[in-house]
Amino acid sequence: MEESMLPTLLLPESIARADGTGPEFDLVSKRGKLLVLTLGITRIIEQESLEVSIWGSPDTERWGLRPLATFPPKFYCGIYSVLLNLAGHPDVRYVRVGWKMSRWSKAETMPMFGFYVYAEESGARISAAVA
Repeated sequence: MEESMLPTLLLPESIARADGTGPEFDLVSKRGKLLVLTLGITRIIEQESLEVSIWGSPDTERWGLRPLATFPPKFYCGIYSVLLNLAGHPDVRYVRVGWKMSRWSKAETMPMFGFYVYAEESGARISAAVA
């Protein structure tokens, strides 16, 4: 299988208890492509939400004022996907994951999520199945 077809793990499965950002990834051959971003939530506490976004940068210094893509807020374990069309962002060379958590229960003071994010070129699964 061609390397550009393999999913890129933007954030390995992690347990997070506060807002944060993941490491930067060089898009290499995925620059300007249509990507499928997949968020997997593996652990969650009741009465909390997670909002995950993907940020882009030309140089790892400037990340812009708005994310390139945002998953709608999530409240349950599951696998969720959104599309990111990088054709409209030719200057973006690096991406990273950002997340915000909120909790509205008084029982537990800190939210807790187990989750991961990966990116793959749109159509990669179809191409792999045909090959």
